[in-house]
Amino acid sequence: MAGLLVRYRRDWLRWDLLAGLTTAAVVIPQAVAYASLAGLPVEVGLYVAIVPMVAYALVGSSRPLSVSSTSTISILTAGALVEAGADGDPGRAVATASLLALLVGGFLAAAGLLRLGFLADFISSPVLAGFKAGMGLYIAASQLGKVLGVPVEGDSFFAKVWSALGELGDANPATVALALGGWPPCWPCTAGPRRCPVRWSWWSSGSPWWPRPTWRAAGSRWSGR
Repeated sequence: MAGLLVRYRRDWLRWDLLAGLTTAAVVIPQAVAYASLAGLPVEVGLYVAIVPMVAYALVGSSRPLSVSSTSTISILTAGALVEAGADGDPGRAVATASLLALLVGGFLAAAGLLRLGFLADFISSPVLAGFKAGMGLYIAASQLGKVLGVPVEGDSFFAKVWSALGELGDANPATVALALGGWPPCWPCTAGPRRCPVRWSWWSSGSPWWPRPTWRAAGSRWSGR
């Protein structure tokens, strides 16, 4: 990073600021949601969104690598907090999650030093597909309460779905309408880049930090360097 700062040019600043604002608009609400998903206070999501990025910018070697949290990590953290009996106490939950992060970081650092990355090759595709499908269903079930505006209880997928079905009569119409209204604009983009009404086409702006974004209409080809 020090070398990039020495060679930094003023004409790069405009596009880097745009990239930073665009990323923040996505990452900050996402991080707050992930903290809630993990059963932690929402401010913890802000720490997770900021601190790892700053640390990796100083010592990391890959600019496009994502170093923030994910929904999978949030769900696994929530499960660990339940197993440790820390899910009902915010202070204890933060302390337990911090210890878990340090342990995982230590194991990953040791695995990196020992060149154990090849072990991931032994995980079969069906196992990964099942894990991702199950994780997606569990995340969807855990958000039913927020979509319906009702409290949902249970620790498993079926328990959460059953609890949500029992509360359908008390669902908040405004909350349901807002949740359903957000789906149509996003639906075309899930079918692939050619179906997305408006998308990003990335061009190099000359900055080593981020590519230059330009808007293109639907039907055009993805391009960039």
